[in-house]
Amino acid sequence: MAVRIRLARFGNKHRPFYRIVAADIQAPRDGRYIELLGTYDPLKTPKVVSLKKERIDYWLSVGAKPSETVANLLKKHSAD
Repeated sequence: MAVRIRLARFGNKHRPFYRIVAADIQAPRDGRYIELLGTYDPLKTPKVVSLKKERIDYWLSVGAKPSETVANLLKKHSAD
């Protein structure tokens, strides 16, 4: 099973809220996921990102690949 760390969209129409999840590559975007790794709220000022760094490090160590957007979020918030 190949795992990807990606965003799953929640919230109402025009009010997105995202969960950062570890999911099987073949699972749908908002479908079943393996583990919740954090959240991202782009509507707040400043944008709010919460991460479970230990679990993200674990998934990366076992070969999970982050999506492009999640990779950018991790790079930007890794120093926090």
